[in-house]
Amino acid sequence: MKKSTLLVVCIFFFGTYASATVSPWNKSIAEYGVPASMPALTPEMAQMGLKTFLDLTPAEYHKVTGKRMGMKNALALKSAQKQIKQDLKRSGHYDAPGDGITEGVYILLAIFGLAWIAMGVKSDWEGSDWIVNLLLTLLCWLPGLIHALIKKKDYFP
Repeated sequence: MKKSTLLVVCIFFFGTYASATVSPWNKSIAEYGVPASMPALTPEMAQMGLKTFLDLTPAEYHKVTGKRMGMKNALALKSAQKQIKQDLKRSGHYDAPGDGITEGVYILLAIFGLAWIAMGVKSDWEGSDWIVNLLLTLLCWLPGLIHALIKKKDYFP
């Protein structure tokens, strides 16, 4: 019993640590890798953190740099922010407020037969993945675990 408890705790901490270290939120825009379709960023923007860049408005840019951002550049900024947010959502890193389920917690919930809860929270209770997982888990636990591990790639990179 003690060994299995220790194993579960180790899996939880390893999963939490592993998902925290790969997070793009710690990177600057230049390190994140700006897609080629985005307009050239100013040097000030390239050095900003990802979270700061996504929250940037033309008025804040004027306060920071002292330069006004024209209408064309403001639209380009909003377009770039939107594209990065979509990329982060696709990769599973852009979580809604309160959506703090890491990959380690997801796996732990899957082992305990509660992956349908994690799937529901990650997808805002839309779609049928969580319903299918609930039914498979009720069937005999193991099919639900296998389904959760296969579907993990949809929620985490």
